[in-house]
Amino acid sequence: MKKKIFKNIFVSSIHQNAGKTTMSLGLYQALKSRKIRTTFLKPIGQQFVNVGDLSVDKDSYLIGEVFKMGKKLKEMSPVTIGRGYTEKYIFNPNKAAHERKIVRAYESLIKRKDAIIVEGTGHAGVGSVIDHSNADVAKLLGSKVIIISEGGIGRCIDEITLNKALFDLKQVEIIGVIVNKVLPEKYNKIKRILSRGLKNKGLKLLGVIPVNPLMSSPTVAQIRSRLKLQVLCGMTATSRRVKNVIVAAMEPHNMVHYLRDGTLVITSGDRVDNILLAVSTHLVRDGRSFQISGIILTGGLMPNPQIVELLKKSEIPVLITDEDTYTIAATVEHMICKIQKTDKDKIEEAGKLVRKYVDVNTILKSFD
Repeated sequence: MKKKIFKNIFVSSIHQNAGKTTMSLGLYQALKSRKIRTTFLKPIGQQFVNVGDLSVDKDSYLIGEVFKMGKKLKEMSPVTIGRGYTEKYIFNPNKAAHERKIVRAYESLIKRKDAIIVEGTGHAGVGSVIDHSNADVAKLLGSKVIIISEGGIGRCIDEITLNKALFDLKQVEIIGVIVNKVLPEKYNKIKRILSRGLKNKGLKLLGVIPVNPLMSSPTVAQIRSRLKLQVLCGMTATSRRVKNVIVAAMEPHNMVHYLRDGTLVITSGDRVDNILLAVSTHLVRDGRSFQISGIILTGGLMPNPQIVELLKKSEIPVLITDEDTYTIAATVEHMICKIQKTDKDKIEEAGKLVRKYVDVNTILKSFD
């Protein structure tokens, strides 16, 4: 009987927020659907949550919750780096201690498993300051690497090549590249050119994934939490997704053209005209095919009690803040929301994206 070959996949990227966690979620689901017993490791975490007495990397916590691996959280997140950690390490380095933790966690996790997904942090060199760059860790664990990049051509290939150089230096094999967040109108062109461009560099293009608005859409609850806003009403509906944002500083007859399903309206609390337009548009469409995701009232200004009562009856989530409209709008616009365990739609979508756009068979064959 042919012995199964263990599949040790390290997911790296050209920078933060390129889509490593989305790809890790999707790959995990893809392997699971093939009856491949899979586990997960985030060797070094920079953002963590407290789970009981443990400080656990956020991505490890997410994967652990989604795939019911809660008992292995400690092993899934062996090293976490909090504020001030790197400064302390520079004056008191201990490479061997990190190495022991990571290897011990890895060996514990792979027992009775067929594959492991190891998620790195940022680009190939991240972690060098504590003597454990992504390239170092991939070498330590004997992993093969998938590099996640974002759309584009010139800059994309330049940055991938720079990352490849460090993995090559550490003699770490690269399976290939997945290019994420490509504009749909440029999809075919970018896929064709990148396939040839990466081949010229000795790399395989494993997949090209188009921009998916859902994956970058926060919920009203996530915006509320991040901006520390108060809820005026509609608390039970804060799970609604924010698909687009408008600053309602214009006249209502102009604002109406920008309202669509999933719109978050940001307006001063004294702009009763725009508040009423948002509510009426929501109600006229009966909240089914068209639904305002929420309203943020700014400037510490509150509409009169009759308007507040109308807002409550509409069941639209309404948040309030003392900040000005444009400060809030800019913060929301640049807000990056990592996938959370409650984001069941995003988790499911991650699996669909990998199944549809990523050559999982080539990834698996690289271990034969």
